[in-house]
Amino acid sequence: MFAAATDEFVHDKDEEQQYYDFISGAAGMLAIAGIGVAAASAYYWARKPRPSQPPFDLQHQTIVEGPELIHYSRFTQKGNGMKFMRYLYEDTKTLYDVFPRGARISNNGPCLGWRNTTTKEYQWMNYKETMSRSQNFGSGLVALGLKPGPDTLVGVYSQNNPEWVLSEYGLYSNSMVVVPLYDTLGPDASRFIINQAEMSLVICENEEKCKSLLTDTPACLKIMVHIKPISNATVELAKSKGITTLSFEYVENLGAQNKHKPTPPKPEDLCIVCYTSGTTGNPKGVMLTHENVIADASAILLHMGDEKPNKTDVMISFLPLAHMLERISHLVLYIGGGSIGFFGGDVRHLMDDMVALKPTITPAVPRIFNRIYDKVQSGLKSSSVKRFLFNTALSSKENDLRRGIMGKNTIWDKLVLKKVQDAMGGRIRLIVVGSAPLAGAVMTFMRCALGCVIIECYGLTECAAPTTLTVNGDFTPEHVGTPIPCCAIKLVDVPDMNYFAVSGRGEICIKGTNVFKGYFKDPEKTKETIDKDGWLHTGDIGTFLDNGTLKIIDRKKHIFKLSQGEYIAPEKIESIYMKSQYVAQVFVHGESIKSCVIGVIVPDEEFIKQYAEIRGFFGSFSVLCNVAEIKQLILNDITELGKKGGLKSFEQVKDIYLHPELFTVQNGLLTPVLKSKRPDLRTYFKRQLEEMYSKLD
Repeated sequence: MFAAATDEFVHDKDEEQQYYDFISGAAGMLAIAGIGVAAASAYYWARKPRPSQPPFDLQHQTIVEGPELIHYSRFTQKGNGMKFMRYLYEDTKTLYDVFPRGARISNNGPCLGWRNTTTKEYQWMNYKETMSRSQNFGSGLVALGLKPGPDTLVGVYSQNNPEWVLSEYGLYSNSMVVVPLYDTLGPDASRFIINQAEMSLVICENEEKCKSLLTDTPACLKIMVHIKPISNATVELAKSKGITTLSFEYVENLGAQNKHKPTPPKPEDLCIVCYTSGTTGNPKGVMLTHENVIADASAILLHMGDEKPNKTDVMISFLPLAHMLERISHLVLYIGGGSIGFFGGDVRHLMDDMVALKPTITPAVPRIFNRIYDKVQSGLKSSSVKRFLFNTALSSKENDLRRGIMGKNTIWDKLVLKKVQDAMGGRIRLIVVGSAPLAGAVMTFMRCALGCVIIECYGLTECAAPTTLTVNGDFTPEHVGTPIPCCAIKLVDVPDMNYFAVSGRGEICIKGTNVFKGYFKDPEKTKETIDKDGWLHTGDIGTFLDNGTLKIIDRKKHIFKLSQGEYIAPEKIESIYMKSQYVAQVFVHGESIKSCVIGVIVPDEEFIKQYAEIRGFFGSFSVLCNVAEIKQLILNDITELGKKGGLKSFEQVKDIYLHPELFTVQNGLLTPVLKSKRPDLRTYFKRQLEEMYSKLD
């Protein structure tokens, strides 16, 4: 979803042309006025902002203790040993407590916002109305026969919208547990989840989602609550399978007429079973308690300091609520009394939603930054004036960053960078980036261009999402910050990959109040992931830099051995090759009976077409992917990048196949969090992989 939204933004030719015309116009204004860089300097010094004040010495960002070199947050409480945060506010210890706090902090301000079409302004529901409606919905579920308590699990199968949130907090008002479902799980996985969780009721967004659950329907499913209207045919189909269909409005009204006194959960109660799609086998249900989630959100708020969300903030919600990064983002907004505006559901109009909403905060994943960066750089090649002006603006802003100054009130922001900022509503002050590492050049570019605080985070569903965050005032890129104060991190040896903790490199292991209780009904996988001392083994390889910040360098899983005995970590190779301007996506493959690795590359269409035009090649993108010179161009470029990135000869691909279509969630080649589904990629490209190896043998 996010990738699609990003592509829609960066491929909007009219917007791009307006942006580049704007840059050209700014250049002309400066030249005509004869003010140039001198004016920029005068303007800057007249309105010179103060450098940000970090909470502590940025050269010593963690506390390190014991022979295992365990890293703790500098915000972690000390006592008899280090104490992990459980909550930040006395009145907010469970998710049931979140809305009452938000209502008090905001003085019953706006909570949930939406718009029905792209031509209308956002309409809002305040905190008290949100609480009332969610409790009515929860009472309606009880009136339908659901038993209050953490043994009752209810599915929610919907895009982000107010009803998703009302459903969730209606469940919490009766200590029930939410189980998110999402399209890319597929029908088989969805049926597996409903069966394993023994869910009798699922809340579905629309007819399409209802119908998808009516094929080979699990016997335990008895009621489907639909948010949007469904057809009589679907109602009859459900009835034929012994399933009652009810509208969301009906359940809410039923609860209003049969109010049930809330049964608030305890911190140790289960609040969510969040199934991870994974890349093989059935999905695993991550069991998170109220304390797990509140501890994580509380630690984030403390870690953020002055940048934490407050009652004036507005966040746009479009990353799937079925995943924990988005859910935690919601939670910290509610605790601070802020408001959430939902995108309209159509990614083609996401930028319209942002302009209409004018958000101050958004969560993000690296893909959007990479695409914006690539497109801007490509556009600047056509004019030396544009390039000079833009690079001068970025250089000035980067100098500010080095002095700890972040903002958007320089002349460069007014004349050169405003179009970038306005495309996201013009008010963005904070972005939290997760999901994958972000190249340093891209991070610095975005911080300068947007003039806002961009925080990188690292985490897993198994620890309620963010586990590390960059510290306020640290604008150095290419690390994911330090542990937040609800957990600690240590590194452990991975001998097969030649990583040893004593040398400062190893598998990242996490322990704290945000670490999950285990996989639902799967004790064996739980034991594989959480050791006897309570450490969660992530499968990611990291190193702590000299200042105590964590850098992700590799992945333990997905390694394979070549015939000569050398171990290969394909994701490390892919991350290096992705730096090529000619590469949009890459999949590196190897086999234990082969002595080398090969790859599948989806070229960057725009760069390839530009190159083809210069060289006199013509045809569709599919045709260009079969041009030998273009294949050699890309192979040479990634090989050179591999050398610069320290890849050994046996790690470099020896042949590549150029594929003209992106790997997507929709075609089953990416997980919902945009990671490669390696087994599916191997199957999909089986013929091409075999052909490449046959030529190399």
